[in-house]
Amino acid sequence: MSVVLSTASLPAADRGERWHHAVSRTFIPLDVRLLEDDPSPGSIVSHRLGSLGVSQVQAGPQVVTRSRRLIAQDGKEFLILTLQRRGGALKEQDGREARIGPGDFSLSDSSRMFRKKVQDAFRFTSFHFPREDLRVRDEDLRALTATAFSAREGSAALVGSYFARLAREAARLDPFAGRQFAATALDLLALLINERSGRFTPQAPETAAATLVRVKDHISRHLADPGLAPPQIAAAHFMSVRYLHKLFESEGVTVGEWIRTQRLERCRRDLLRSPAQGTAVAAVARRWGFTSPSHFSRAFRAAYGTTPREWRLHGLSGSGDGDEGPDAGKRERPCRPVRRP
Repeated sequence: MSVVLSTASLPAADRGERWHHAVSRTFIPLDVRLLEDDPSPGSIVSHRLGSLGVSQVQAGPQVVTRSRRLIAQDGKEFLILTLQRRGGALKEQDGREARIGPGDFSLSDSSRMFRKKVQDAFRFTSFHFPREDLRVRDEDLRALTATAFSAREGSAALVGSYFARLAREAARLDPFAGRQFAATALDLLALLINERSGRFTPQAPETAAATLVRVKDHISRHLADPGLAPPQIAAAHFMSVRYLHKLFESEGVTVGEWIRTQRLERCRRDLLRSPAQGTAVAAVARRWGFTSPSHFSRAFRAAYGTTPREWRLHGLSGSGDGDEGPDAGKRERPCRPVRRP
């Protein structure tokens, strides 16, 4: 559910107080000083993914301050990652000052004073979450607040693009998926902070988990490629095939088994959706990377206890919700469960 806060309908004279309230309500208590005589309208559109708040913010020039007084009043320990979309900002915290331009992102820690000044109309995406959710050392985090991370190259580009994509999809994610994707985002951020602090260790649990998520996302986007195989996947992520297999060992499944399970699941769903379009079973199989109809049929039967054609027929004649056949509970033998990181 989206939460929309806007001052567009208010007279310019009333916008300052309402905007101050909207900002503090969305994030943490902050002092806000607008820099225009006739303040421009501002808006905040927010979504929640578990403990992660995602907000699209746009407004006119202003100065936002987290003072010692406000810290003493609420004592909240939140982190705010801001991805700048339009306009620039000057951010200060922990003795540093950084200019954040479009395409950059930065971090602020609510447990210590900070100040942010924007002199032009701006738009940014903000992610705010409890400090305890980010598993990094305090000294490493303190060393990187008020730092401009460029989302155009290196590890920061991977992290920035994931957060940006998460913001675009936030309104469409169901609660469970939203929590999982949010956890992955924080794992990636922790990986970046550890890397910048010289503490990157490929075998660390949070590093391996984040890497596995990226690998799975790559596989999911290339399932239609019949040539998808461990060597190509490993090369795309600059890792050895051996390390790729090691990542999936923690899931109790091989790379090939995970690929096959994902392809079969997509075929299973499409077979119930495609009859009205006249799509042949073989065409559905090819769509998801199966080149041999006989191999697809055997794999489907082994996974679900029925042939693809029988599954489609049951889906057509059943009265279910469109995702299961009428006797799915009796006939289906599920694939090996895959634990998510």
